[in-house]
Amino acid sequence: MSPTPQERRAARHQLGAGPNTSGARRGPGGRRRPITVDAIIDTAFGIVEREGYEALTMRRVAAALETGPSSLYAHVVNKEDLDELLIGRLCAGIDLPEPDPADWRRQLIGVCTQLRDQYLRYPGISRAAFAAAPSNLDTLRVSEGMLALLLAGGIEPRAAAWALDALVLYVNAYSLEVSMVNSRLAGGEQHWVVGREELMRRFAALPDTFPHTKLHAAELTAGTVPDRFDFTLGLMIDGLGGARRDA
Repeated sequence: MSPTPQERRAARHQLGAGPNTSGARRGPGGRRRPITVDAIIDTAFGIVEREGYEALTMRRVAAALETGPSSLYAHVVNKEDLDELLIGRLCAGIDLPEPDPADWRRQLIGVCTQLRDQYLRYPGISRAAFAAAPSNLDTLRVSEGMLALLLAGGIEPRAAAWALDALVLYVNAYSLEVSMVNSRLAGGEQHWVVGREELMRRFAALPDTFPHTKLHAAELTAGTVPDRFDFTLGLMIDGLGGARRDA
């Protein structure tokens, strides 16, 4: 008897890859082509890349594979399981450095930047990583690597664990915001995306009950999006100084 999707999911969490049994579907000319977990993941990524994460449903994936949703459920437990597989696939592409106590900050920023770049390849896909405890081994490999870097930097274990959560949340949120802006621009909704000049004009028109915003409007609107990403990550990581074991 073939393993159930739940059994395959459990196997992936234990071994990194469960049995990838396949069904079959008829393609053009009557050829039978397999439906596998990898095929489902590839198809889901294609949908997200073309249409955004909001368009991704089990029914939409099934239609793209020219099959019915029940065929997918023979391989994937549900949409949440598919989300987990997608994030795991992205995390599998991240290179983790050997922790260097003298260079751990730069290394940590590098891993976060890789994760950001993976998310930005697929509009809105970081939404799949919110409110989900990492259990896929590829995802856990990244969190393990980031934790190792924090510990190599001398950060106390509990602070390192909480900092890991905060850093991943920041990367997820940043990636989602950028994807939303790009989606609006691509969809002709420029009126929802405010440029720097317009934003400064709005800040300047605020009443005097917003003295700091008015005074520092230039600073609030300065810098490129990538620069802000690097700067904010640096602030978050530098803020861990008081949590070092030798502090």
